[in-house]
Amino acid sequence: MPYLISALIFVVVILIATNIRIIPQSSASVIERLGAYSTTWQVGLHVKIPFIDRIVNRISLKEKVLDFDPQPVITKDNVTMMIDTVVYFQITDPKLYTYGVERPINALENLSATTLRNIIGDLELDETLTSRDVINTKMRSILDEATDPWGIKVNRVEVKNIEPPQAIRVAMEKQMKAERERREQILISEGHKQSAILEAEGKKQALILEAEAEKEAAIQKAKGEAQAILEVQNAKAEGLRKLKEVKLDDGVLKLRSLEALEVVSEGQSTKIIIPSDLQNMAGLVTSFAELASKK
Repeated sequence: MPYLISALIFVVVILIATNIRIIPQSSASVIERLGAYSTTWQVGLHVKIPFIDRIVNRISLKEKVLDFDPQPVITKDNVTMMIDTVVYFQITDPKLYTYGVERPINALENLSATTLRNIIGDLELDETLTSRDVINTKMRSILDEATDPWGIKVNRVEVKNIEPPQAIRVAMEKQMKAERERREQILISEGHKQSAILEAEGKKQALILEAEAEKEAAIQKAKGEAQAILEVQNAKAEGLRKLKEVKLDDGVLKLRSLEALEVVSEGQSTKIIIPSDLQNMAGLVTSFAELASKK
């Protein structure tokens, strides 16, 4: 009898030990009891009732990444291209993930492909190539709403590659080359235009500066001549003032007149003006005699 009790205790201990489960961080387990959903084990220590409870699904709650194969899609303008997408999702409800849909990952992949075809079907080729953000946003919104009953939350959707047909790629490359050549010609023309403008501006400035220099030279020359005339007049005025101060008599004035007459006679003029204040012809004859003797 004691051996039987010991054996039963040993069996119970073994059963309990083998049915102890530790759920790690970011994980969960779905438990069924007698075939029906019982509970969801979260992080921590749990004990399963032998032969009654059963772990039907062990789920990671971490964010997952699904890289789907390229899918053929047709644009609004009937261009077929290959597009592959990347979906970032997370399981938020282990129960719904377990019982919501059969093979949820496969369902998510098919849903992603059909959603992508619907979105691209409303866009033309050029819009498809330039509207990745729009495609990503629409796909994330539609997938997140559709997968909510499956316990899945779609965090992000990224269009990874868009591959148009070979003929379209060749045409696009030619178009891009032509566009680059057009921009190059525009830049060259703009450069020539700016060069001509700068050259014309330089000539204009040179002419303006030259005119300003000539104007300034003329002004300075006029000022110099005016100053010279003023100084000559001042000198004459000063001479007259000094002559007036010394009170010259008539004899001196006559002598100065004769000196002036001598200077005039030495010139090329054929006419000689005789001063009216000479009083006698003797003085005039004497003056001419002196002039003759000097010659």
